[in-house]
Amino acid sequence: MTSAQPESGDDDGLEAAVDQAIAACGGDMRSTIRALIVANEFLENEVSELMKAVSHAYARGRFKSYSG
Repeated sequence: MTSAQPESGDDDGLEAAVDQAIAACGGDMRSTIRALIVANEFLENEVSELMKAVSHAYARGRFKSYSG
C-alpha cells in the first residue's frame, strides 16, 4: 500500500519551510496561500522571460546545438 507521505529525509525540510511560510504570514493560511501563488506567478514569469531570451539568442546563432 502506498503512502501519500514522502519517504525521503526531505520531509523535515519541507515541513520547516511550510512552518516558515505560515509564520511569515502571521499564521493566516489564506495570506500564506496568496503569497505562495504570487511568488509562483513571479517565478513563472521569470522562466518565461529567460526562455524567450535563450530562444532569441539561439535563433541569432549565439548558441550551438549539442550533437552528443
